[in-house]
Order: sequence, then C-alpha cells, then structure tokens
Amino acid sequence: MTLKVENLVGGYSQVPVLKDISFEVKQGQLVGLIGLNGAGKSTTIKHIIGLLQPQKGKITIDGVSLKTSPQVYKQKMAYIPETPILYEELTLKEHLELTMMAYCLETKQAWEKANKLLKTFRLENKLDWFPANFSKGMKQKVMIVCAFITEASLYIIDEPFLGLDPLATKDLLDLIAQKKTEGAAVLMSTHVLSTAQEYCDSFVMIDQGQLTAKGNLADLRQQFSAPKASLSEIYLELARVGERNA
Repeated sequence: MTLKVENLVGGYSQVPVLKDISFEVKQGQLVGLIGLNGAGKSTTIKHIIGLLQPQKGKITIDGVSLKTSPQVYKQKMAYIPETPILYEELTLKEHLELTMMAYCLETKQAWEKANKLLKTFRLENKLDWFPANFSKGMKQKVMIVCAFITEASLYIIDEPFLGLDPLATKDLLDLIAQKKTEGAAVLMSTHVLSTAQEYCDSFVMIDQGQLTAKGNLADLRQQFSAPKASLSEIYLELARVGERNA
C-alpha cells in the first residue's frame, strides 16, 4: 500500500471544499484524478502534498502521515505541479543538485539517473541554463527530471501534458510505466481523457468536492449504467449531472 486518503474533509476556510473523500493508490498503479474545473482536484492534491491541513480525516503514504513523520512523509513523495516552479537564480544543474540534497540521494547514482533522463528529454546540453532561457515545455521537463531522479514511493502529477510536445508526452508516459513496474504508485490529474483511459489503471472522479465514482473503467461504466461508454462520455455525463444539481 502507498497512498491512502481516508474521510478527507478540508479546504481553504472553515467551509470545507472536500467532503468526506476516501481513495487509495496502490503500488504499481496509475490512478487518474478526474473532475471539472473547481471540482476539488487541486485542493485534494494540496492536502496530499501538505500545503493544506485536513479539517478531518487522514492521509498516509506507506502508513506514514505528515503529522507524525513530516520528513519521512515528504521523502516518500515527488510532485510535478501543473505550473512549473523553478528558482530563477539557479541553473538546471543546480536544481538537480538541490533535489539530490533534499532527498538525501547518493550523488553518483542520482547523476546516472539524471543523465539518462536529461538525454531522454533532450536537456543534456542545457545544464548551465537558467529558467529564463527555458520555454514552458522545457520548464515542465525540468520538473519531470527532478521528480523522477528520486526514489519516491508516490508520484503526484498535476495536469502533466500542458506544454509538452507529443514526443515528450510519450517519454513521460513511458517513464510512468517504468516506475509502476518498479513498484511506485502514481496519482495523475488530467483533462486529456483519451490518454487517461488508455494508460490509467483506475480513476477517482470528483464533483463539487465529493467523490462521485472510483474504480477501473468497467467499474465506472457499471456505476453510470453505461456498459460501452468511454471515459470522455462518462465525464460528460458527470458534468451534466453536476450542472443539474448546481
């Protein structure tokens, strides 16, 4: 078991955005976090990574919570945000070195991983570049490389395909598949539903801060009484239901 979210209630004020959400992301799984804009996906992720504290409920990674063992909890997780977050005064090489120090990685082994990833994402000749020199897609690739040089149990990836070209998207999906075979768990928020349907093992669907469905595609089809529906069709039905209940 890797990520376990139990009866999570939380948000930005005393009025909760998330209302009793529970789900798991197990070892070797890629789980898609699906929902409309404002459904609560980003709020859920912010609670998992520790930017927000739950009002009720519990979040653990490999049985460890942020409250009881903050350093251990954080080192078990790697996060790729929707909008790249880089230090303008640090080069690409210095970003990698900072990541290695933060995760207490063995330097030689970490650089071996980094060099392979840099080559995969065509950044190997950019080590001395500063973020101001990078396009949005290149900044996203830097975040990907920094995350995947770690030995995390859990990878949190928020809308990863924005700004990535098709080749980089395929490289990222291959990398996720590799990490799954190594036993890592991956939670990915995305609106690219065709890709999610093809690559995700299961899904967590959220609407208005509430869990509306979870499971693999067959489970979702059963829950929505749509035996041949695609993930996109199920998503659109969820949107219509949300509008009628608003």
